Amino acid sequence: MREKVAQRYNRALGASNRIRVPVVVDGAQSTWAQYTIIVDNRDKLQADLKAKGVPTAVYYPIPLSTQKGYKHFPGVATPVSEKLSKGVISLPMHPYLDEATQDRIIAAVLEAVR
Repeated sequence: MREKVAQRYNRALGASNRIRVPVVVDGAQSTWAQYTIIVDNRDKLQADLKAKGVPTAVYYPIPLSTQKGYKHFPGVATPVSEKLSKGVISLPMHPYLDEATQDRIIAAVLEAVR
C-alpha cells in the first residue's frame, strides 16, 4: 500500500523540474518509511504547506559529519550530505493515505514550488 502511495507521488511530483523525487534502483524495494523529496527552498515549501494544513518533517537536518558526537574524528568533507540536509523534506506517508488526501498534498506542493 505504501508503494502505491509512493508511485502516485512520484508520477505527480516527478514531472516538476523543481522537485527531485526518490528513486529506487532496479532490483531493490523500499519500505517507504518516509517519502522524502529534495527542493531548492525547503523552508518556504514547509511554511506554505503548514499554512495549508499539510504536515511535513525534516528527519535529518544535520549531516552526520557535522554532528557534535563526531567532532573529535578527523574532518572529512561531506558536501553532498551537507547540501542535501538543507533541501530534503518528507511528506505525509502511510499505507492508508487516501487518494483525495494525497491529491491535496500534491496540489499544495506543486503550487508552492512554482
